[in-house]
Order: sequence, then C-alpha cells, then structure tokens
Amino acid sequence: MAPICIKTVLISESVDPRCKAILEENGIRVTEKPNMKRDELMAEIKDYDGLVVRSATKVTADVINAANLKIIGRAGTGVDNVDVDAATKKGIIVMNTPSGNTISAAELTCALLMSLSRFVPQAAMSMKQGNWDRKKFMGAELYGKVLGIVGLGRIGKEVASRMQSFGMRTIGYDPITPPEVTASWGVEQMSLEQLWPQCHYITVHTPLMPSTVGLLNDESFAKCKKGVKVVNCARGGIIDEDALLRALESGQCGGAGLDVFVEEPPKNRPLVDHPNVISCPHLGASTKEAQARCGEDIALQIVDMVKGKKLVGAVNASVLASTFSQESHQLIKLGEAVGAVLQSCTSSKKPFTSVQISTQGDCMKSSTGYMTASVLVGLLANGSGSCPNLINVLSLAKESGITVNQAHCSSDAAGGMCTVEIVSSGSSFKATGSVQGGVPVLLELSGSVFRQPVSLTGNLLFFKTSASPQLLSSVAGVLATAGVEIQSFSAPADRTGDLWYCVGVSSLPGDLSVLKPLVKEVAQLSI
Repeated sequence: MAPICIKTVLISESVDPRCKAILEENGIRVTEKPNMKRDELMAEIKDYDGLVVRSATKVTADVINAANLKIIGRAGTGVDNVDVDAATKKGIIVMNTPSGNTISAAELTCALLMSLSRFVPQAAMSMKQGNWDRKKFMGAELYGKVLGIVGLGRIGKEVASRMQSFGMRTIGYDPITPPEVTASWGVEQMSLEQLWPQCHYITVHTPLMPSTVGLLNDESFAKCKKGVKVVNCARGGIIDEDALLRALESGQCGGAGLDVFVEEPPKNRPLVDHPNVISCPHLGASTKEAQARCGEDIALQIVDMVKGKKLVGAVNASVLASTFSQESHQLIKLGEAVGAVLQSCTSSKKPFTSVQISTQGDCMKSSTGYMTASVLVGLLANGSGSCPNLINVLSLAKESGITVNQAHCSSDAAGGMCTVEIVSSGSSFKATGSVQGGVPVLLELSGSVFRQPVSLTGNLLFFKTSASPQLLSSVAGVLATAGVEIQSFSAPADRTGDLWYCVGVSSLPGDLSVLKPLVKEVAQLSI
C-alpha cells in the first residue's frame, strides 16, 4: 500500500499521553480537545486527517460527512461508537486496538465470576451498614464447576486460562475459531444448544451484531441449569436485559455480573438494583495499563500505516493488509491504470453493468482482492460522485449497480497478467495488462494486441482506426498543429480491420475533435 499521508490528528477524549507523544515524534501535529459536544466536533473535525477516540465520542454519519478524514482510530476494542458504514463509503479507514484491553477485560470478568460465587460486593455493603451476617452470604466454590464461554477470541481465551486455575471445566462456542485451536487452550467447543444446559456459569465475549443481540434470552435461559450465573463484560444487548430480570426474579438465573448495558448509564433500574446483580460502570478497560496500552497501540498502528510498514486493527480495510510490499504497489498501479484506460475508452458508452477481473500467474495468486479494488478505482475515478479508493470502491460499485466478479488462473509463466472485461450498453470491452521492469504496461485493448507493450505512464492518447501507411504522419501533423508532440507510438500486431493504437504525448490536446477526420474513436488520459 502506498503510504497514506496523515499530517494532523484530533484526539477528542482523554487518552494516555504516550499517544500524543508517539504521533508527534513521527511528525504528526496533534490537537487534544476532549469533551466536545456534537456541534463543536463537527465544526472542528474538518481541519484534520485523523481522529482518535475512546468510547464516549459518537462518530456518526453526520460527523464523518462533515470531515475530510483518512483514518478514525479507536483506542480500545470494538467500534460501536463509530458509524463504520458511513466511514467506509467515504474511504476512511476505521481502526481499533484489538489487544489493548484484553487482559483488563479478562481480569474484570474473572473478578465478577468470583464475586458472584461468594457475594463479595453484597457482603462488603452489608458490613458497611453495620451488619455481621455470615449465613446470608453462603457461597459456592468455583472448583469443579462448568464455565461456558461464548466467544473464544483474545478475551475468551484469557478468561479460560485464568478460570482453569480455579479448577473449573471450560466449554465454549465460537463460529470462527476452530475447535482444535480452542482444545489446545483446554476449551471444548460445542453448539449453544449443547452448552446451555451444562453450565453453572456463562460469560459472553462476542461483538454486538444482529446475530448476537439477545443471545441469552427467555428461550436460552430456560435451557440452562436453574440458578445459572452469567457475566457480560463485552457489549450491552448480548444478554436480553428484560429476559435476564425475569430469570433473576424466577430464580432460573442465580446472579449476574454486568459491566455493560444497552443504555449507558443504564435506565433499567430494576435490573441494576436487583440484589443478585453486581454491576459496574463499564470498567472493562479502566485500568492504567489498558489505557496506556490502547493509547500507545493506536498511535503506533497509525505511524506504521503512514510509513507503509503494516496495517493492524483495521476493521473495514482488510483488502489493504497485503498491500505493503513493493510488488503490491506495482500491481495496484497496474489495476488502476487498466481500469482508467477502459474508463477513458468507453466514457461515451456508460454506465457499466458488469466487470470481470481475471488474474493469471502464481505471482498474482494472493492479489485478487486488492487487484479487483484497484481496477474499480480506475474505472470509477471520474464517474462517481465520491472519490473512490481501495476502501470504499466495492460499496460504490454496488451502489452503482455494477456486478463485480473475480477469478484467478494458475500459470507457469514467470510474469502475471490481469485481464479486465466490462459490459457497457450491451457491448463488451476488454484490456489486459502486466508489470514489466517494475512498470505497468498494457498488452491488449479490445482485440488489439500491441506489438510493443504500452507503458501506462504519462499522457496517453488512444484511437481506433484502420491501418494505413500515412496514419502516424497524419496524426502527428494534427497534433503538432495543436502544439502536442508525439513521444511514443504503439501499434497492434494485426493490421486488418479497425484496431486500437496508442501514442504517448507531451501534453493532452485540448480538443479531441481535431482527430475525428482520421479516426473512428479517440480517448485520452493522464496516468
């Protein structure tokens, strides 16, 4: 990936001082303005390339559309407070620090599990009220009990290893992490239907998404052991709060440890005030170590991205992860250039209805993702209301009603090739390119195979006509009259019929109509 230029960053919340220091050490100007209201943020944000937030700043579509951001960095896990779809449409990278608060969140989960088993907060409050009631707070050992962990990512893994130290049996569910991987941590995976009835304790560690909203509800509580205890240090809403209250009141749930709520601060007071609920004001990442780690991590991730080293924590730009080599830079330039050639040569025949991108050669085997995106950037660069880039171009194509297909074919050939075929107004147009000597070149354009590959750099003039001995001199004469000098000429190998030619020129002519008496079609572009 070509380095993204980030010169200015706004930090809108209190983050560890190392965040600002690291960014400034790397030449990025930083402004800290915490506690801004929405209107203040919208007025301020337009002057910055980057925004760093924690969880309090709500980066809504309105805020994003008022800005000219290139990156939004969330110093913490999750991006619930960022409208990722709106950011993606504007081509803005959204980044978080996936491991910054892992240990802190895992430790709080374990603390709540232990507190639920021994009624620690309730006993402490009773003591402060002057009571000495040992019988009221009879607890249970964790030893030998079954802990169900729903979500076996970083935090789930750390919770498992810690609670295994108490002699708990750990079982779990995760639709992504392979069972053989979690087995190596001592966690047996199974379906939720198998998991619910076995657990004495359940803790959830999933993102909040449509498939996880209300994951623990009336139906699932009914399948659990009577008196099951549950913990949520992940996201409010994974456990249905109304269903939880009903389960607590019936005794089906014996206790809950909650660090997160659907609304924060929570308005569901009957739940918070229930005697068997231990609640915290979203403290999962509230340790000095986690805040220092998250602030430092987000700054280092931004710096690494700016320097073109690597991309870590991007939630909407996975296509960029493999674009940090010199070879990928060249292939991206190739894709954009081939797309731009087709866009220019078919500009009068829009709109496109479908695009087929086919790569060939082992060197392009891992490049299909960003090659597809780069071709679309070239195709849509001048025909879209937005500025397409590798992040937003797939969504822009979808909005435009363009069907995009990609394919890869292995080949023993040393070099790779990319062929792009578009359908516009019922007609098909095709271009094939490659990288030769580190430079993107065009090998073929809609049936015209060039004798010498066209170097896809500089000012290029493409025209379609039939071959004649006077063609080059006639075109050169017309261009010279317009003050344009021919610097290179590429002709097709075949000499029959109407074919495409290309000339490299000193500058693009202002009026292409001067060539119309000589050619049937003409297009120009600057790469």
